[in-house]
Amino acid sequence: MNETHPIRVLLVDDHDMVRRGLAVFLTAYDDFELVGEAAGGTEALAKCAKLQPDVVLMDLMMPDMDGVAATEAVRRDYPEIQVIALTSFHEEKLVESALKAGAIGYLFKNVSIDELAAAIRAAYQGRPTLAPEAAQILINTATQPPPPGHDLTQREREVLKLLVDGLNNPEIAEKLCVSRSTVKTHVSHILTKLDASNRLEAVTVALQHHLTT
Repeated sequence: MNETHPIRVLLVDDHDMVRRGLAVFLTAYDDFELVGEAAGGTEALAKCAKLQPDVVLMDLMMPDMDGVAATEAVRRDYPEIQVIALTSFHEEKLVESALKAGAIGYLFKNVSIDELAAAIRAAYQGRPTLAPEAAQILINTATQPPPPGHDLTQREREVLKLLVDGLNNPEIAEKLCVSRSTVKTHVSHILTKLDASNRLEAVTVALQHHLTT
């Protein structure tokens, strides 16, 4: 808690009932002050410029500008403002995107009042807070092996696409204006990186993982 003034909070959610509920929650604490509300990302940016809140509670799935884009814009334009993502969605990419955009916290809307209050205070002090489920998602992501083809070069992807199209080495060489030996080298590297024993296996992996689209 700040010694001189309450923590100024901006609510951003496109559902009026959610904002009303959060507004009631904030009034239960002497160290919080609700300075404004916004129903979308664009409005949130305007309110940040005008009201200069300390912490923004940001919904992620909204029309106009979604919460990830709004979070990135807030953190870029007003780095002193902290953003907590408050959402109902558990998708791995959404968690990663929100944190990459600069959110200091990621909580779900079933969070308890005391947990949310603690997260707001932590955010104000520059300390992150993650819901256990969000933390587990990040752990799972960090421990998963990289997807097939992650290390293919741009040229190797071009060659792989031509393999998928059914071209042989001489045809690929002519298409890319390179030597046949160069194509042979590229194909060899592709097979190694995709852990494929032959061209057919490489094509199968490419189609399964959408490596040429």
